[in-house]
Amino acid sequence: MSAPARRSRPTHVLEVVAVEWRAPHIVRIWAGGDGLAAFSDATPTDRYVKLWFTQPGHDLDAPWDVEELRATLAPEQLPVSRTYSVPVVEAERVAIDVVVHGDVGLAGPWAARAQPGERIVFSGPGGAYVPDPSADAHLLAGDESAIPAIGAALAWMAEHAPTAVGTAYVEVHGAADELPLPRPAGIELVWLHRGDDVAAGTSPVLADAVAAHAFADGRTQVFAHGERESMKAIRDVVRRQGIRREDLSLSGYWAYGRTEDRFQAEKREPIGQIL
Repeated sequence: MSAPARRSRPTHVLEVVAVEWRAPHIVRIWAGGDGLAAFSDATPTDRYVKLWFTQPGHDLDAPWDVEELRATLAPEQLPVSRTYSVPVVEAERVAIDVVVHGDVGLAGPWAARAQPGERIVFSGPGGAYVPDPSADAHLLAGDESAIPAIGAALAWMAEHAPTAVGTAYVEVHGAADELPLPRPAGIELVWLHRGDDVAAGTSPVLADAVAAHAFADGRTQVFAHGERESMKAIRDVVRRQGIRREDLSLSGYWAYGRTEDRFQAEKREPIGQIL
């Protein structure tokens, strides 16, 4: 029996139009162009795309179909992807937020040096979460990697559910990384500082804050995304609180000590399972 055909995975192309440093470790890439058409139905507030980077010496004419490339190129020639949130979609441009930790990683150093006119190859967007205005309370939790999605959710609530109540816990290095995030008056924004000398992914401050959270009576909708082991600890907390599966958006955006490629591969292994 022949193997099933892989589904088509087309890519799209955008062009950098501006670069904005929002905080010491967060850079926002504004991009526009023909690829904007891919976002016409991208309504979830946790929108994300996969950015594709070609291997040195193996430039490709974009756009391309990822699965067609896999059928024709050697593994070492294939472009690699990194996943990033798209918190803002406007008529003429979109925002892609990237966490930067010096020269570590692939997309971070690229974003730190990006210039207007550069092309961005991406696939997507994906996403599934939208705040539910009928929920009695909202709990949002994440580290820097989740700030774009949390910020987009809070902005959505400010416009569409201004009476929403709840708490958003956001873990960052320190006060310099705090951002002005528009939100309803009833949503408390709590910044958690792990310390400038503490590596991201090694602090328990986020999970501890959620464990100490006073859950309101009624139905709480939870959005928690960030480092994988921290999300597992938060998973255990919300399970003890009896949060319904349909009221829970929880996943690991990354894992401490893992490359992006290894992290993605582990999603199919027991260590990578969260829900």
